[in-house]
Amino acid sequence: MIIEIILYEDRYKADFKRLNLEWLDKYHLTESHDLMVLNDPRGTILDRGGIIYLAVVADEVVGSAALMKEEEGVYELAKMAVTPEWQGKGISRLLIDQCLETARLWKATKITLFSNSQLKTALQLYEKYGFRHVKVEHSPFTTADVKMELELGVAVGKS
Repeated sequence: MIIEIILYEDRYKADFKRLNLEWLDKYHLTESHDLMVLNDPRGTILDRGGIIYLAVVADEVVGSAALMKEEEGVYELAKMAVTPEWQGKGISRLLIDQCLETARLWKATKITLFSNSQLKTALQLYEKYGFRHVKVEHSPFTTADVKMELELGVAVGKS
């Protein structure tokens, strides 16, 4: 089984939406902000300085993760999803690794994420990567009762 991590293209829009609605609907977390992003990933993520990665196995899109630019040097890890039949096979780790590598290339100093306390496996994974729980503030989601941050250090050229 070869898992490829590829860049999002518009032809994968339906896959990106399907993957994320799969888990959002399962946990009754789908909100208007999710739909806005999933219906227009180019306008809400890519055109604003972000990036989307997809995990592909034998031409099937089985996972996604995005970096959404919040401000200079700060990105949100968002729209992290792996279809149920492919969970537990390391795909989330591959996606997070790719996002963190990109964030470091972009000289990001901090990665944030919003989640929900129901998502125990995801939260444990984020904690393994060094994400720390912080007060939930400035969330675009009413169901996000968890906010985490990962400090990447000071960007080059800044004190």
